[in-house]
Amino acid sequence: MTAYNVAVVGTGPDPSNPSVDGFAMGYRHAEAFLADERCELVACADIVPENGSAFANAFDLPQDRVFEDYAELLEKVAPDVVSVAVPPQVHEEVVVGCARGGVEAIHCEKPMAHTWASAQRMAQVCWRHGVQLTFNRQRRFARPFTRAKELLDDGEIGELRRVEIGWGDFYDTGAHTVDLAGMFNDDIAAEWVLAGLDYREKDVRFGSHQENQMWAQWRYENGVYGVASTGDGSDFVDAALTLNGTAGTIRIDVADGPMLSVKRGADSRQVDVDGETMHRTGTESEARYGSHFHDRAVEALIDGIGTEIEPRISARIGLNTAEILFAGYESVRKRGRVELPLTVTDNPLEAMVETGSLTPIE
Repeated sequence: MTAYNVAVVGTGPDPSNPSVDGFAMGYRHAEAFLADERCELVACADIVPENGSAFANAFDLPQDRVFEDYAELLEKVAPDVVSVAVPPQVHEEVVVGCARGGVEAIHCEKPMAHTWASAQRMAQVCWRHGVQLTFNRQRRFARPFTRAKELLDDGEIGELRRVEIGWGDFYDTGAHTVDLAGMFNDDIAAEWVLAGLDYREKDVRFGSHQENQMWAQWRYENGVYGVASTGDGSDFVDAALTLNGTAGTIRIDVADGPMLSVKRGADSRQVDVDGETMHRTGTESEARYGSHFHDRAVEALIDGIGTEIEPRISARIGLNTAEILFAGYESVRKRGRVELPLTVTDNPLEAMVETGSLTPIE
């Protein structure tokens, strides 16, 4: 039985040709909601009319349920759940507008926001209005990571001492990898961050500047460390992620070698993850725009609506990751260690580019 009417704000361009200008994540969100029998997709909005029309055709929506203005969608359709897949700079405007517009839940794309203040405001407004806010950190549901967490909790490598990240970048991919580091450490907040970066070649993704190379270290309040080495320095870490414990190491890779393995002393073994990778399950259909990880994320957020169950992709937990990311950039600007809680409100990387402190070449 359908319990929730869902609308997608930010359908994006052609999903068969994703790019850093537009990844059409709205299609992936829509598929995930349609995979849950409790949900019905009822409307969409996009400021580019042809994008909205193409989305409606793909998901059999009537054209009178296609809008350019999300506020008009809220007024005329009154959806229960809104999925937000606009660029990070617009997250706050749309999320706050939807929260004040009477929806029950909002599911938003990552990264959480374009500034630290924006991330905090979204969470606060939704909390005040009793609206559940989640972010699409769908890799928390991928078996290479969930199985690694189970092994960690079972004491396979003793006590966790350090999580090392050697995959992707710090801001965009980091919204996943730093989030996963937090998941492995039971979502405990960090207490300080120290970082350095290189930004010599211009790299703008979804409207936001992205450094070329990053080194960051942070310590959580329980003494566990996080380390990220990206770009040219990513080979410092011997996998996409490694979990270092007092009695061994868990290794999670991208493609080469076993996807998940455990090493204790001289003994090493591969762990079965049912054919899943960091990106997809082993049973993906060619007709799908996204992975079943999105389905699992949607299932979790729907389970949380109106209950005491906090989705593991909640805004409250997401703030831990966003704070580390923005604190990393602030450490670069400050040229020193940043103590948390973070007090700056902007995006220090964007500010350094705007003021000329960083001058990437086109």
